[in-house]
Amino acid sequence: MAGPLLHVGAVGTCTHGMGQMAIVSSNARVLVSGMPVATMADAGLFAGCAFTVGTKPQPCVKVQWLAPAARVLVNGSPAITMPGPMLCLSADQIPAGPPVIASCQVRVVGQ
Repeated sequence: MAGPLLHVGAVGTCTHGMGQMAIVSSNARVLVSGMPVATMADAGLFAGCAFTVGTKPQPCVKVQWLAPAARVLVNGSPAITMPGPMLCLSADQIPAGPPVIASCQVRVVGQ
């Protein structure tokens, strides 16, 4: 999907607006805005989501990347573009909807 490349410094929240997103990347070589580009091999994690279903806590804990860039590889792994399809997942792997990306670099675009 065409769009700006997502990077480690991107600011986002979970679907519920409570959890703050952090991208943990093993890429240290390809940078945009001075920060590593996110790839399919990287983890997107949430901290601070307090969502519950009834009395059972179901906080968002990670992001599942669904469709990366088709033509941009970073160290052999496809890059993640914004607004690419993503899902917030609970620890039980229950999808909660897409994360909300508040800010991301916009100078480097991939497809």
